[in-house]
Amino acid sequence: MNDSAAVAKISALPCCQGATNISPLSGGMTNQNFKVILPNDTYVVRLGENVPEHLILRANEHAASVAAAKAGISPEVIHHEPGVLVIRFIDGKVYEADDIVKKENLDRIVPVLKDFHHRMPNHYQGYPMLFWAFQVLQHYQNVLENVSSPHIAEMQKLSRISDQLQQDVGQVDIVFGHNDLLPANFIDDGEKIWLIDFDYAGFNSPLFDLANLASNSEMVKDLEQHLLSTYLETDATEQVWRSYSAMKCASLLRETVWSMISESYSTLDVDYAAYTAENRQRFEVVWEQYQGDFK
Repeated sequence: MNDSAAVAKISALPCCQGATNISPLSGGMTNQNFKVILPNDTYVVRLGENVPEHLILRANEHAASVAAAKAGISPEVIHHEPGVLVIRFIDGKVYEADDIVKKENLDRIVPVLKDFHHRMPNHYQGYPMLFWAFQVLQHYQNVLENVSSPHIAEMQKLSRISDQLQQDVGQVDIVFGHNDLLPANFIDDGEKIWLIDFDYAGFNSPLFDLANLASNSEMVKDLEQHLLSTYLETDATEQVWRSYSAMKCASLLRETVWSMISESYSTLDVDYAAYTAENRQRFEVVWEQYQGDFK
């Protein structure tokens, strides 16, 4: 919906009546986000329906948001109704890639991730979701075929790479994953780091989250090794490094094909074609490096 219709919808919410300012926030790629200033509080309102082509269920986003708030990892959920999620606004630094790759910040992020991975199941109430990147990629291939996407021929090649990567990942542990660790999903209020945005939350390997964080912030290898050893509390074995590296390729491949899907479906004002090209190029670089390291 356009901004004026969104503001009208937000103004009618019981928790937002009396707002002194409602303004759009940048960054949402599957929803619209607004900052709502009230006389005694400030909220963020997320507007978005289910997105079946991306396997996004807002009931899962809500359940994960509530669980993360109970775990002290994410801000309080103020209100929820179909298509609307209201959370308390955190006044802090929204991270960019340059913030993630600072070792002092990364050392604070890792405990947040471990807390999220292991404590979320204690608080999550709802149908448990599973996020397995390789099955998501298979789903995306089916969707591209259904809409006769110009990317379908390319996707058939990428699907073969996905199959190889899945085999290379091997056996994994399972935790409750975030699965979309863009830098902007971390907010630093000066005392603690908060984690937000749970569109894709669900059970997964912790290696996917670590690889996703690294690929989205374009970490150098030395910092990736530090990330892994800090999380694992020991040096990564050769097999763990290979599994992690395969997940890193899968993360970039999934982001590329996610954007291909969005080119056909999304109505948001985002240049998805450019985003597809950018992520495809980044995937090719990492895939070439992976082949050189492990083949």
